[in-house]
Amino acid sequence: MGENAPRRQSTLDEVAARAGVSRSVASRVLNNAPHVSRAKREAVERAVQQLGYVPNPTARALATRQTGAAALVVAGEDPSIFADPFFAQVIVGASAALEEADLHLMLCLAASERGHKRVEELLRSRGADGVMLMALREGDPLARVAEDAEMPVVFGGRPLGPAPRWYVDVDNTGGAREATEYLLIRGRTRVATICGRLDTEVGRARYRGYRDAMLAAGLDPYPPQEGDFTEPGGAAAMAALLANHPEVNGVFAANDNMGAGALRTLREAGRSVPADVAVVGFDDLTVAQIADPPLTTVHQPIKAFGREMARMLVALISGQDPTPLILPTRLVTRFSA
Repeated sequence: MGENAPRRQSTLDEVAARAGVSRSVASRVLNNAPHVSRAKREAVERAVQQLGYVPNPTARALATRQTGAAALVVAGEDPSIFADPFFAQVIVGASAALEEADLHLMLCLAASERGHKRVEELLRSRGADGVMLMALREGDPLARVAEDAEMPVVFGGRPLGPAPRWYVDVDNTGGAREATEYLLIRGRTRVATICGRLDTEVGRARYRGYRDAMLAAGLDPYPPQEGDFTEPGGAAAMAALLANHPEVNGVFAANDNMGAGALRTLREAGRSVPADVAVVGFDDLTVAQIADPPLTTVHQPIKAFGREMARMLVALISGQDPTPLILPTRLVTRFSA
């Protein structure tokens, strides 16, 4: 190459690699954003000098108005929802990904009218660099507010209605179909379901999977026996199933908490599991392993769900345009079916 050949311009990725930080941290330093440690800031500045990096004004991804925090908003009804094993694992996954980007995690519960208003103010006022929004029910006004938000918003699980632009979800329909097919393969022809809330997409998607498997086998699906994703809700739904459909010999519960509740009711009713009634859950939480008997279930990668949701949000904050992501599920066989 001749002496007068133009020198290739260094890239932001090269600056980040030289400084030993993530791309988003390097970008935050170059945009003079707060909440970056002094050591990382100095490492990036040294890398810029060493590489002769010149930022492209049109490629500056991060806004100058930064808070250094991302919010995880759950539209639940009880503050203890954050102690639920499912949400606890989501938080672990999301927190790890945000830490890599030097972003703090804020937890927000949108339950009461006052809680909704606080979250709406957060979305409209740029009180965070971005928001992850979970557990929306049908007609929740937060979905509309999120569409008009002045900051990036990633949905954890698709809400009912048109799919948002950015979301992370799991294959709820496929996992529920596989769970039901497993019961059918095991000779259970009278399979009912304890479904989740039908005013949520996850509740409807898992019921669709159950229904599709039953229809494909030439069987009539039972009407959905709705639970609320809790152990007491599953126990009550199982009691209703035994009262209305005592012939049932297989049950697909749309999450492990309800599956554990179903096992308790069956045990109290003197029904043997799996001899009389086989049960399959969904999630693969710890409760499935310690249930009596241990619960056959559909595994979903919960920590990865939180991690990928946070990574998608970081990408948006950094000016990228990621695509929606659907995570796979798989059946885990134990002794309940």
